[in-house]
Amino acid sequence: MSEVQFHNDLMRLIEILPSKIRRNIKEDLLDDAIEIVLDIGRIPEVRLGNGKIIYLGSDTVVSDDIDYIVSRIPEFTNDNRSGLPGTLHRISAIRNRQGKIIGLTCRIGRVITGTINCIKDFVIQNKSILFLGRPGVGKTTKLREIARLMADDIGKRVVVVDTSNEIAGDGDVAHPAIGKARRMQVSQPEFQKDVMIEAVENHTPEVIVVDEIGTELEAQAARTIAERGVMLIATAHGNTLENLIKNPTMSDLVGGVSSVTLGDDEAKHRGSQKTVLEREKQPTFDIVIEIIDRNTLAVYKDTAQAVDYILRGWPITPEIRKVDQSYDNQPITVQNIAQKVQELDKKAQSPLNFSFNRQKYVNDVKKHKKIYIYAVSRSIVDKIIERLDIDAEIVRNVEDADFVIAHKNFAKGGTRILATANEYRLPVFFVRTNSMSQIQKVLKDALHLTQEPQDVEHHSNYKDDVELALDETKAAIAKIFEGAESVELEPQPQSVRKMQHELVEAHNLSSVSIGEGEHRRLKVFREDISDESA
Repeated sequence: MSEVQFHNDLMRLIEILPSKIRRNIKEDLLDDAIEIVLDIGRIPEVRLGNGKIIYLGSDTVVSDDIDYIVSRIPEFTNDNRSGLPGTLHRISAIRNRQGKIIGLTCRIGRVITGTINCIKDFVIQNKSILFLGRPGVGKTTKLREIARLMADDIGKRVVVVDTSNEIAGDGDVAHPAIGKARRMQVSQPEFQKDVMIEAVENHTPEVIVVDEIGTELEAQAARTIAERGVMLIATAHGNTLENLIKNPTMSDLVGGVSSVTLGDDEAKHRGSQKTVLEREKQPTFDIVIEIIDRNTLAVYKDTAQAVDYILRGWPITPEIRKVDQSYDNQPITVQNIAQKVQELDKKAQSPLNFSFNRQKYVNDVKKHKKIYIYAVSRSIVDKIIERLDIDAEIVRNVEDADFVIAHKNFAKGGTRILATANEYRLPVFFVRTNSMSQIQKVLKDALHLTQEPQDVEHHSNYKDDVELALDETKAAIAKIFEGAESVELEPQPQSVRKMQHELVEAHNLSSVSIGEGEHRRLKVFREDISDESA
């Protein structure tokens, strides 16, 4: 990561450790370290970013070692946290039932620059941004760098609400890592919501940066800030947008969720049940960014649209950004950032243009695509790619793919692969059979390719029996909506009839099986039509 630079004050942290621990810290040992852990009766540990643990010597930690460190740092606050003034290092205490400190976690704080270059075009849009991700992936690091960018390069009035002093370090003087941004410390975690509101009311900020929104009251405070026109940059508990939507305490950050009963016509139009989940209001945050790992970010550029798609079960793919890649041909300077902001402001004041550039859309679709297949015939996929003249290739690693095609019957065996695809926010398309027609249909859906009439006629012999049966079912559903009382389908095996029943039910219609033996078939009708079951 050539664009990423690391700055730290490791010697300041090492100096507070007892000599028996200090002498076991060899050169470069802490370069990739996240924290040093000391518990009474155990050997000191260094935990690295890749999950590996390195033990420091063979001597166990004793009470005197803990007391030695505690005597060299400021007193712990009510949340059992302390730090080293002028640095980003954080020391957290574990106490026994009597209140005595029996363990310490020394979190190594670093200034890492260059981690937001890949999303700088979103940051300068003056839209509120919410970061999600598991602990240790760099959420706070990005807040720190955004605070510096907005205050120094763009010249905004920025206030950092620093609950644990993790963003701007311990002590009265904020760490230089946040640039000219001002910092408001929070005496106790439960007061974070109050300080957030105080920052808006007393200090006229244009941007507020806050780490770890985790309660319903803090979510309400965030909404209050956004409604006053202040740009809000924050992190929240939760790894993905979908997790956040399902969290009743935090879902307000992305618009909230409520149960809605649809009318008959609307339910039929959507092809859904009558009771559905809907977004309640406009999201607090305009953009949501999931931090998948230290080098990979998934960006939902329109939170409202993303939440609506997820609630309705529609496929949506965030834009993947890599920290070590450039997404702007222009070099990043103060001048062109300011120019970009002016362009965005001007665009916001001009009338909206909804024109559709068909040629650009076609060209985007034709861009080279990488496909990962699981339990699907490679030879058939290759033939379809060649016959349809698609600029695509099959890749060996799921991480390198643009989307995944998997066989539905073998999905359970590919749990690890599908989990990786989900982690990288890759669309997954399933085929029911390894037939030419089924794979071709799914591949066209994945690439947003439409069949021309002559194409359908020419390749009609590739259609399998299941597809033909489902096409007949769709035609019957259309006839019912046009006014027909009922429609009888061609006889089908039980497995195919089951799929036909499910398709009919999805459109809020009814169906029964009639006939005997090889003449067993479906009858499709509205619910108010009497059954003629068999």
